[in-house]
Amino acid sequence: MLLDDREVFYGGAAGGGKSDALLMAGLQYADVPGYAAILFRRTFADLALPGALLERSMEWLGPTDAKWNGQEHRWTFPSGASLSFGYLDTENQKYRYQSAEFQFIGFDELTQFSESQYRYLFSRLRRLRDVETPLRMRSASNPGGTGHEWVRRRFIDERGANGRIFIPAKLDDNPYLDRNSYAESLSELDPVTRAQLMAGDWDVQAGGLKFQRQWFEIIDQAPQGMHWVRFWDLAATEAKPGRDPDWLAGLKLAEREGVYYVGDVRRLRATPKDGDDLMAQTAALDGVETTIAIEQEPGASGKKLIDHYQRYALKGFTVYGRRATGNKELRSNPVSSAAQAGNVKLVRGAWISNFLDEIDAFPLGRHDDQVDALSGAFAELFIPRKPRKARMIQL
Repeated sequence: MLLDDREVFYGGAAGGGKSDALLMAGLQYADVPGYAAILFRRTFADLALPGALLERSMEWLGPTDAKWNGQEHRWTFPSGASLSFGYLDTENQKYRYQSAEFQFIGFDELTQFSESQYRYLFSRLRRLRDVETPLRMRSASNPGGTGHEWVRRRFIDERGANGRIFIPAKLDDNPYLDRNSYAESLSELDPVTRAQLMAGDWDVQAGGLKFQRQWFEIIDQAPQGMHWVRFWDLAATEAKPGRDPDWLAGLKLAEREGVYYVGDVRRLRATPKDGDDLMAQTAALDGVETTIAIEQEPGASGKKLIDHYQRYALKGFTVYGRRATGNKELRSNPVSSAAQAGNVKLVRGAWISNFLDEIDAFPLGRHDDQVDALSGAFAELFIPRKPRKARMIQL
């Protein structure tokens, strides 16, 4: 609100007070005769939602000397200044304002608008020669939405160009918000939307670049008699308040006639001891017939860790260390191709929702531990196995 710069965007996490900031900025010069401001949402229904701009203005201005015109959706102040509310639910509705004149124009949830709508409204930003009220174009939004790309380009990639200013919005900007309960509500969202709304992440985007959740058929039972492999990605660290660490993830996979079956996924944010316990318990449930493969880090430390599992933590099971080659996206290409062809099926279980959320967001999501486990298990199925030698039993 202290900035007189022409174009400022306040964007990022939900709950940072963006709508309040726009309404306050619109009212900032309501004591100046002739001052005119307007606030836009994409539709009138958006304006009228509980807690949205119209309702907030009623709460703030109802007890004052400002007068409300419901037909025009406009507040008029004793000074003669005005604050209007508008909407642009179609592209051509921007021309409704072609003869209007405003010193302040605000867009709430800018990513719901088209770039042409936003840029056209600059033509309505003007004032008389002797008026000192600054001309201001203000907007606020979360990441995501149909306009995500152009908003990101204009204010993030081209930050500072032509005097444009970007102010990040964060949950902590709003001290009155119950942050813990709101974060708990956001935890139900898919990883991409959660990162956009909780962290204000403009880099994360909707999924579907490598995998799409509709490619994966969910079945009740896998065929019998297949050879299963369980691949573990060991990226886990212990969860602590305010952190979003990686997971220990183990995915169980089998193949028959070119169709791949994901039988189970286990994951945990854990200490090394807790991780060892989970892996040992899972191995006991899978049985000794299931091959266990573990991603092996390069160097002596990686060899030592695999030796630990072979000799102690997973003693009695078939355990291999596998070094990862190439980047994560390249490693995922073979199984991505199989999934796109409809040849990767998921055996129904409580793990599926988290798996699909992560894989749909890959490679732009926050986590990729289950994807790494899937790629590793897929590659493990194609490693030649030496036949076991028959043992002579003396009767």
